[in-house]
Amino acid sequence: MEAVECASSSSSSSPVVFHRLVTLTLSVTLTLVGRAQPVPVTTAEPLGCTDSATAKYSLTFTGKWTKAAFPKQYPIYRPPAQWSTLIGVTHSSDYHLWQRNEFASNGVREFTEKGEAWTLMKEVEAAGECIQSVYGLFSAPAVLDGTGQRTSEFEVFARHSFLSFMVRIVPSPDWFVGVDSLDLCEGGQWKENVSLELFPYDAGTDSGFTFSSPNFETIPQDKIAQITSALPSHPANSFFYPRLKHLPPMAKVTLTKINKTNHIFTLPLEPTQSNQLPTGNEIEETLVNTPLDCEMSVWSPWGLCKGKCGDSGVRHRTRYIHLHPANNGAACPPLEEERKCVQDNCL
Repeated sequence: MEAVECASSSSSSSPVVFHRLVTLTLSVTLTLVGRAQPVPVTTAEPLGCTDSATAKYSLTFTGKWTKAAFPKQYPIYRPPAQWSTLIGVTHSSDYHLWQRNEFASNGVREFTEKGEAWTLMKEVEAAGECIQSVYGLFSAPAVLDGTGQRTSEFEVFARHSFLSFMVRIVPSPDWFVGVDSLDLCEGGQWKENVSLELFPYDAGTDSGFTFSSPNFETIPQDKIAQITSALPSHPANSFFYPRLKHLPPMAKVTLTKINKTNHIFTLPLEPTQSNQLPTGNEIEETLVNTPLDCEMSVWSPWGLCKGKCGDSGVRHRTRYIHLHPANNGAACPPLEEERKCVQDNCL
C-alpha cells in the first residue's frame, strides 16, 4: 500500500471527507484472535452508481485449508491451522490496501507476520483523511480452524465502490489470502452476488519456507507475490507440490447484496449463531485430496566392506524419510542399499 502524505487542504477539496470512513476509535486493537469492535459508518449524499447511491453487502469468508488438500507440513498444534481476523476496506479506485507485485506497507508487514492490525488501521485512517480514498473499515472474527466460516456486513458508496481485504494464514511467516480492489459497481448497477476462490500470497517481508518457520527477515524486501505449487521452487516450501499445475483454493469469499437497514452497524465481539456458520464436514464442499509424494534424504556414504578376508564382502548405505506419502502419492523407495565389495588390507 502506498505511503500517504497529507497536504494542506484547499477550497477546491472535495466536501466528502474522512467521516465517511469511520469515526475510528484507535483504541481498538485487532490481534490474531481478532475480536471485532463497533465501527460506526456515516454515509454521504447519493452519487454515482445509478442503481443506488449506496449498497450494503454480506461477506462470508470460508476456510478450505484441510490436511487432505494441503497435506505437506499441515499444522496440527502450536498453533494448529487457522485464520486471523479479516480486515476489510471499501474505497475508491486510487487506493490499495495491498497490491500484487508491489511492496507491502509496514501495516501489511505487521499484520501478515504477527496478526497485529494497529499500524494497518492507522494507514487506512490516514488514506481516508488525506486523499479521501477510503469509505469504510470493517472486520470479521478469526476462524480458529483451517475450515469454517465467518460473516460480516459492509457498505459501499457510489464513488467508493471497491472492496479489499486480507486474512492472515496462521501459522505462517508472512502469508495471507485476500482480495485487492474488487469493484462492486458494474455498468451502473450494484452486483447482486460475487463468489471468489482465494489462493495464498507472500507479503515479501519474511523468507521462511514453512508454516512454522522462525522469523527470517527478507533483506531487501520483496514485492507481494502469489504462492503457487512450484513457486517458491524449493522442496522445503510448505506449498511445493511439483505434481500439481495449480494449488487448490485455500479459502473462498461470497458477497451478497442485502437490503439496507440503517447507516450504523456493529460488528460482534464474539462469534454468535448468526455469524459462526458450520465448520468442517458440515460445509458442503467438494473434498480435495492433493497427492503428496514421499520425500527422501540423500544417501549416506557407503559403509565399510564386511566379509571374510579373501572373499567378496558387502557394504551398505542408508537414507531416511523426510515426508511420508499421503492421498495416493508416490510410495517411499527402499531405505537401504547394498553392493559387493572386496576387503582391503587383508592380513
